[in-house]
Amino acid sequence: MIDDAYLWLESLDEPEAARWVAERNDETLAAFADEEFARTRDEIREVLDSRDRISFPGWRGDGFYYSFWQDADHPRGLWRRTTAEQYRLAEPEWDVLLDVDALNEAEGENWTWSDVTVLRPGNERCLISLARGGADASVVREFDMVRRVFVTDGFTLPEAKSDVDWIDADHIFVGTDFGPGSLTSSGYPRIVKRWRRGTPLSEAETVFEGAADDILVRAYHDTTEGFERDLVIRWPTFFTREYHVRVPGGELERIDVPEDADCEVHREWMLVRVRSPWTVGGVTHPAGALLATRFGRRDFTVLFRPDERTSLNGWSWTRNHLLLVTMTDVRTEAHVLTPGDPEWTRQALPAAGEFAQTWIVETDPDRDDSYLIAAEGFLLPTTLSLGTVGGPVEVLKRQPDFFDPAGLEVRQFFAVSADGTRVPYFVVGGEKPGPALLSGYGGFEVALTPGYDAVIGRGWLARGGAYAVANIRGGGEYGPAWHRAALRENRLRAYEDFAAVAADLVARGITTPAQLGIKGGSNGGLLMGVMLTRYPELFGAVVATVPLLDMRRYTRLLAGKSWIAEYGDPDVAADWEFLREYSPYQNVRPDRVYPPVLFSTSTRDDRVHPGHARKMAALMREQGHEVAYHENVEGGHAGAADNDQAATIRALMLEFLWRRLAR
Repeated sequence: MIDDAYLWLESLDEPEAARWVAERNDETLAAFADEEFARTRDEIREVLDSRDRISFPGWRGDGFYYSFWQDADHPRGLWRRTTAEQYRLAEPEWDVLLDVDALNEAEGENWTWSDVTVLRPGNERCLISLARGGADASVVREFDMVRRVFVTDGFTLPEAKSDVDWIDADHIFVGTDFGPGSLTSSGYPRIVKRWRRGTPLSEAETVFEGAADDILVRAYHDTTEGFERDLVIRWPTFFTREYHVRVPGGELERIDVPEDADCEVHREWMLVRVRSPWTVGGVTHPAGALLATRFGRRDFTVLFRPDERTSLNGWSWTRNHLLLVTMTDVRTEAHVLTPGDPEWTRQALPAAGEFAQTWIVETDPDRDDSYLIAAEGFLLPTTLSLGTVGGPVEVLKRQPDFFDPAGLEVRQFFAVSADGTRVPYFVVGGEKPGPALLSGYGGFEVALTPGYDAVIGRGWLARGGAYAVANIRGGGEYGPAWHRAALRENRLRAYEDFAAVAADLVARGITTPAQLGIKGGSNGGLLMGVMLTRYPELFGAVVATVPLLDMRRYTRLLAGKSWIAEYGDPDVAADWEFLREYSPYQNVRPDRVYPPVLFSTSTRDDRVHPGHARKMAALMREQGHEVAYHENVEGGHAGAADNDQAATIRALMLEFLWRRLAR
């Protein structure tokens, strides 16, 4: 039995919990109801609604540029498309396929856009996923892209964490809530079925069943002409996969790759990115290597081999080439690799510049060797370019400066963590010391790279504050080893890294502990909770958004069980021994002095339960600490469902920090 006086705050429907949330929201908003807050919010809203933002497109095999767009006139958004020629213009003519605001008005609903799966190659039908208030769970509805209407008696699924993919015009793969026992203990599909048009879902043919404690299973259909195939993937844990190909007759054949590897097939090729050393064909390949072979064969070619400073950031296929993005000390480079016999060839793509990042926005591997590539940095607004392998690169869009970069510079430093590890971090700001804001994540092999954040630019840098990003262990900045170094019982290393960066900022004279604020969300919100309770003397203010904070109960709340591979299982005594060392909710004390903290979450977050933030705020308030709390009703794990909500939440964060750090 867990002794938890605030367990009642985990309830989303009980009137007492709802009243508590409403009272905290009223207190927090009242504290910021002044002209300064309104000005910050309006400046942020101007950025979020700006028509000068780049409308990043997707390609779906028909030559159109597809985009989902939100602004002041369309807060819930438009799904739209335009031609390649129109997209080059400053103000393209967009063909609106679905107006989510109009749909909400017509149906009396509260839909937010979630996802779309288009039937190729005809591109006349699609499956649209719509969520209520921004949740992960969504409804799925078939949509006629020619007539611009939802298909009567088409493929439809009720609200659930579903996964769908087209097989052909009359069949789809579907994983959803089929009834008791059909979901994993993490709340995702355990069973995937093949569903024929015009038949009830209950009659769909089962293709694969995973185990109850798996994370999820899914299936998809490869539509590549001449290489059509069905693939089924089982996730036993967050970081392990089983890949299966469906052979004629419906049987599944497992692809022989390591469980912790990423595997991808493209035409005749198969890529394998290994997370731990793998010996195959008498050769041992290091963790983080990318290998290629012809599908069905075992003679692998090494396409990328990591070293202590360099890792693989991502890849994308065109029809005949592979685009790679690598990182060296968190600085990206892009390359084109071309299959050859016997050797693959390599060619560099234009670099984004120092302290900037390059990433592949889109390719269309069924059509040709074109690609969309973007570049941006902390002070470099985003540029979107169109290229063709072996041909020119054309700039399509340039985002304007949303804040004045004059007097600002970007620097990279390395802090030394408690065990001697060098931890990189970036600092953006001027020469004078003063308020600084440090962010971090450090989990799930996610890398934090330089990016143009106009909201931080306007709401923080323009005021004279410095902004820093810590590339701590647990992330993916140096590949799988950097992530693995902070897994489970080694989690404290990530927190020691972040503390080392904070101390280094002070040692370099960039700021002082009283003027150093920190922010993070989700796993980064857990990071903030640990910094708050374990290193309170290092900081002047803390903001934690949609955070994990109660590591004793996290596996019992929503999708929490899916993260056991990352954190450990609190119901296993040996795991709880290391989890209890840092779990913020269990480590807050009435006799310690903590910096002021703002917790922000969403009632509709069905990934990280809002109970984490609620309970932590309530406990700290009871103990007499300075705590602000805000819970947006909508928004899901993103925290906001539209730009107005996002502007309010981000203004709260920046105003909370500035008013406490710039005094």
